[in-house]
Amino acid sequence: MGVGANGGRAGCTVRDLDCIYRETDKLYYRFARSCGLSESAYWVLYGVVVGGGSASVRSLVEDLSIRPQTANSALRSLESKGLVSLEFEPGSRKNKVALLTDAGRAFSAERVEPALAAEQRAFERLAERDRSELVRLVGEFAAAVSDEFDALGEVDAR
Repeated sequence: MGVGANGGRAGCTVRDLDCIYRETDKLYYRFARSCGLSESAYWVLYGVVVGGGSASVRSLVEDLSIRPQTANSALRSLESKGLVSLEFEPGSRKNKVALLTDAGRAFSAERVEPALAAEQRAFERLAERDRSELVRLVGEFAAAVSDEFDALGEVDAR
């Protein structure tokens, strides 16, 4: 099933939405691999780029909904490639900030920023009202799933 398809059936189910999310995840996975990065390293680098070239580890964990161990592993990988450096936050001996290096800025200009622009162009292919509706509905769905999982008592609080 391609992205956005529901096999021609009348009506959609949550499975159709799951398939779309998985297909989209595959697209990002393949793109990350084409950049020579793991998926988590790509998303962490993406977060640093979106943060203007720097981001605290704490904000990356929160914004990307990843575990601290995942963020730290991805940052070590990016650091070993010379794409980011890690420094302590001002006034802290515990909390760190990831900063793009010169090589990281060049890599991001070549790989990440074009991907951000492609995402924006894809989003703008939808009519303005459809973009607003999509964001609203996905937000409502995420909140409803969160409520349902909370009711089950099954959500791990990291």
